[in-house]
Amino acid sequence: MKFAFKTILVAPLDWGLGHATRCIPIIRGLQQAKCNVVVAANNKQKSLLQKEFSNIKFIELSGYNIRYTKNKNTLFFLLLWQMFKIFNSINREKKWLDNIIDELKIDVVISDNRFGLSTQKIPCVFITHQLQIDAPYNWLKNIIQKINYQYINKFTTCWVPDFEGENNIAGTLSHPNVMPSIPVQYIGVLSRFDQSKNEDTIIYNCCFLLSGPEPQRTLLEQKILQQLNSIKHLTCCLIRGLPETNTCLSSSNNLIIKNHLPEKELKQIILQSEFVIARSGYTTVMELISLQKKSILIATPGQTEQEYLAKKLMKQNWCYAVNQNSFSVSEAYSKANQFNYRLPKISETNIAIENLLEPLLHEQ
Repeated sequence: MKFAFKTILVAPLDWGLGHATRCIPIIRGLQQAKCNVVVAANNKQKSLLQKEFSNIKFIELSGYNIRYTKNKNTLFFLLLWQMFKIFNSINREKKWLDNIIDELKIDVVISDNRFGLSTQKIPCVFITHQLQIDAPYNWLKNIIQKINYQYINKFTTCWVPDFEGENNIAGTLSHPNVMPSIPVQYIGVLSRFDQSKNEDTIIYNCCFLLSGPEPQRTLLEQKILQQLNSIKHLTCCLIRGLPETNTCLSSSNNLIIKNHLPEKELKQIILQSEFVIARSGYTTVMELISLQKKSILIATPGQTEQEYLAKKLMKQNWCYAVNQNSFSVSEAYSKANQFNYRLPKISETNIAIENLLEPLLHEQ
């Protein structure tokens, strides 16, 4: 079925690869609706998405380029210090968008957490699971939420990748007391993986999925590799989360190492693993839930959203969570085997993109 919109711009934030990954089902749905898709991305995001989509147009859009720190106690304040850089990036996005709309005849914008990609010219969708952004102090949380809504309310509508009821993923992050003034739609889980399961034999005790910004991605990788050098009773697979990297690390008899895997191969590895050990990033959590896979989650130190999610989901028995500083592969594997997982049953992860876009026709 050919949809009324012709050309749609999809633009994920560059804060880790999760924003790009969760746009995969959105892009797939747009293609099925016969829309012409243009993706705005930086090199790392483009490298990932080109492996899944070889027939769509990519245009360069620089990211916010947020720097992280090794010290979890200073991370939040480092992010606050970089707010001026973020505001400058947002203003730059707005000017960029005005030119691109005219140049490429864009009909709709779908922005995954890029605050500057709103305009009065055409309908604009904002995707986020953080209607409320967590912070260490309530007064600061209130200020950040007001700023968050000032930007969100400039969009036509907001899509929240979560469940609407109490049995949800993101808790107060996606279900705040005060909602934005624009329409909000809870669209369920966004996962690049279909839910069909093969009868895969378990090959790996643990599959490590590394992701997120540096230097914490590398710090966790080094910690895992150092421990696995002396662990011979576990068979593991480590996916480094580096789609643009050609330099490979050597595998061994009990450890397979890959820089990146395309969707089908990654899904197979996940299903062939007893446990997936990964960051508690929101996209990762959604994908593991969609595959009903037992996980051991390690929050990025100092990243309040991931720390909140890890604690909340462990309390719901949806995952087992551990602290990075005290993380032990053997201990986590042993305790996860004794943990009472109660994963939620979800019926469908396919995005009904035409139903989501249909209300935007009235904005034309």
